[in-house]
Amino acid sequence: MDAVELARKLQEEATCSICLDYFTDPVMTACGHNFCRTCIQTSWEKAKGKKGRRRQKGVFPCPECREMSPQRNLRPNRLLTKVAEMARQHRGLQERDLCPAHQEPIKLFCLEDQSPICVVCREAQEHREHRVLPVEEALREYKLKLEEDMGYLQEEDRVKDRRERIMVEFEKVALFLAEEEQRLLRALKREEEETAMQLRNSKATLDQQRRSLDLLLLQLEDQSLREPLQMLQDMKGTLARKRNLSVQCPEVAVPAVVRTVCRVPGQRDVLRGFQEEVMPDPTSAYPYLLLYESRQRRYLSPLPEASTACGRDRFLAYPCAVGQQSFSSGRHYWEVGMNLLGDALWALGVCRDNVSRKDRVPKSPENGFWVIQLSKGKQPLSPGPTTPVTLTEPPSHIGIFLDFEAGEVSFYSVNDGSHLHTYSQAAFPGPLQPFFCLGAPKSGQMVISTVTMWVKG
Repeated sequence: MDAVELARKLQEEATCSICLDYFTDPVMTACGHNFCRTCIQTSWEKAKGKKGRRRQKGVFPCPECREMSPQRNLRPNRLLTKVAEMARQHRGLQERDLCPAHQEPIKLFCLEDQSPICVVCREAQEHREHRVLPVEEALREYKLKLEEDMGYLQEEDRVKDRRERIMVEFEKVALFLAEEEQRLLRALKREEEETAMQLRNSKATLDQQRRSLDLLLLQLEDQSLREPLQMLQDMKGTLARKRNLSVQCPEVAVPAVVRTVCRVPGQRDVLRGFQEEVMPDPTSAYPYLLLYESRQRRYLSPLPEASTACGRDRFLAYPCAVGQQSFSSGRHYWEVGMNLLGDALWALGVCRDNVSRKDRVPKSPENGFWVIQLSKGKQPLSPGPTTPVTLTEPPSHIGIFLDFEAGEVSFYSVNDGSHLHTYSQAAFPGPLQPFFCLGAPKSGQMVISTVTMWVKG
C-alpha cells in the first residue's frame, strides 16, 4: 500500500461519519461504531423529538447500523483520539486546504466567483478587482444566511402543514354537516309522510261519515213522504238509526306545525365570529322604559319623575328602544336574554333608523320592522304582511344575525342552537338598528349586553 492510499485510509478512520471532520473526543457505542461525543449526543437529542414508535428510555439507534444502543454505555476511545490527532498533523491530509494552483493555504473567499482562493490568487488578474473576505468571516456570513434560509423553509413547511390541517378539518366538518343535513331532511320527510297519512285517514273517515249521513237523509226524506199513520209507526226505528249514527270529528293534522327543528351543529360558534356588543340608546327609550347599566351600577335613562320634554328620537307609542349602532353593511350578531312574566307581547329584531316613533304601527317589514314577537300563554298569530312571527314558548336567550348584503335577518335559540325564523328580501331600504320592545309594566326584563331594561309600573 503506497503512502497516498495509507494517508487516505488514515483519514477515513479518523473521520466522524456525522460531522465528516476529524474526531473530537471520540466515543464508541455498544455496537462498535465511533462518533464525536457531541455529534452522537446531538443525533440522539434530535431522535427524541421525532414521532414514531415509542422507544425505551435512554436507548437510541446507532446512526450507522440503526442498532439500539444504551446512551450510558458510551465509552471513550483514547486510541482513536490519538489517530485523529495524527491525521490533523499529517501534511498529506492537509492538501485539501491548499490552493491546487499555487499550493498555498486557502485563507480567502472570492464573493464574485463564490470560490475559496489563496493570497497568490488574490493578486492575480482574475481576482484583483473582486471583493474578497477572510474564510472565517465568509463562513460566518454564509452560515447566517443558510440559517435564515433554513428558518424560512421551516416556516414554509409549518405554514404548509397548517394549511393542510385546516383543509382536512374543514373537510371533516363539511362531511359531518352534510350528514346532519341529510338526517334532518329525512326526519322532515318522515314527518311530511306522517302528516299526509293523517290527512288521508281523516278524509276517509269524513267521507264514510258523509255517506252515512246521506243515506240517513234519504231515509228521512222517504219517511216524510209516507202516510201519517205509517210514518208514526216507523218513527221508533228511524229515531234509533239516528241515535246509532255517531259523528266523530277526526284529529286535525295541521301541516303548518312542523315538529322537526333545524339545529346546525357548531352554528353558534360560527355566528359568534360576528358578535358585537350591542348597547341600547337611552335617548331613544320610551319615557317609562328604564335602562340600568350593571357594570357601572347606574341608570342610563332618566327616571320618569325626572323626565321633562320628550326628545324627537324617543319612542312614545310603545315601551321600545333602539341600539346605539346603525348597520348599513356587513354581518352582525348579538344575543338578548329575557325573563318573561305574564302573557304580554315583547318584540326584538331590527328596524329602519327612520321608523315612526310617535304612532302605533304594525311591526312588519312594510313599516320598517324585521322582528319576532315573544309571548307566554297567547295563541300564535299567523304571520302575514302586517303581522310578525309570534313564539308562544320563547327561549330565555335569543340570537339575532343580520346579513345586510344578503338582505336577511335570522333568529336563533341560544338555549339549543335551533333556528327560529328568517326574514329575507332582495335588499334593505336603508341603515338598520337593533330593536327592543317590552310589554306592559311588570311583564319581565330584557338584558342586552350589560344593560337591563324593564317598564316602570
